[in-house]
Amino acid sequence: MSIFNKLIVQIVQLMPKSVVGFFSKKYIAGESLEHGIKTVQDLNSKGIYATMDVLGESVTNKEEAIASKNACLEVLNAIQKNKLLSNLSIKPTQMGLAIDEDYAYDQVLELVKKAKEINNFVRIDMEDSPYTDATINLYKRIYENYKNVGVVVQSYLKRTYDDVVILNKLGTNYRLCKGIYVEPYSIAYKDKQAVRDNFMKSLAEMVKNGNYVGIATHDKYLIDESYKLIREMNIPKEKFEFQMLLGVREDLRDKINNDGYKVRVYVPFGSDWYAYSIRRLKENPSMAGHIVKSIISFGRL
Repeated sequence: MSIFNKLIVQIVQLMPKSVVGFFSKKYIAGESLEHGIKTVQDLNSKGIYATMDVLGESVTNKEEAIASKNACLEVLNAIQKNKLLSNLSIKPTQMGLAIDEDYAYDQVLELVKKAKEINNFVRIDMEDSPYTDATINLYKRIYENYKNVGVVVQSYLKRTYDDVVILNKLGTNYRLCKGIYVEPYSIAYKDKQAVRDNFMKSLAEMVKNGNYVGIATHDKYLIDESYKLIREMNIPKEKFEFQMLLGVREDLRDKINNDGYKVRVYVPFGSDWYAYSIRRLKENPSMAGHIVKSIISFGRL
């Protein structure tokens, strides 16, 4: 990240929360489940799928974890009731993984069972490196008995390709992304092209073995390379989809959709929107730049 971009992110963090919220709303459905439902309905009307996420992570007690799980159960009920083309994404620490691994397993298992009842799917998100092994182990335990569950892997981690080789043997359903957390050089690639190369290497291994992959990126280079790989390996459309964040690179999103490929958009909502917004701004400082430009333009109206 350049010094200029770092400065922009710092400036945005100093702004009043209400101001950040006003200009970040493009990337967040809103604070309520109703907002999430409306956003998904709008996407579905364009032929775009969704994965809904109740914002929040790193809960500190079991009461918070239970509340998070219950909120996710409400999402699954809303998906069924409103016939939404959507599944559910969850953060493992939101379910109590940092408190107790067995407790988190019980929490997530309840969600996966409910999803199976309504013919739906749960995606276990990947967080920062202290939880990588625990998250993969959680996924494996649940997958033993329930196949309507998938996991996320991050190409900026040096271990990811080796993880894919092992997870492929299970028939894993993946979301493959670059990764957003700040990790040490010892375990993570810092060079942009190295992250891209590991992304494509991991993707090729996944599809070669017939695993389903959510190709999650806004990087046009990776999208173009994925298109090439799909053509060269003759990958059936039912074995992959492209995934993007709400409000980001909608031009690319619509192009992929118009090209006839399945697109799924990550739809976050909830009261924890501010922490999510700041994390995304740190990941993509250009978004912070857009906010600053929007504020300047807004002030001129």
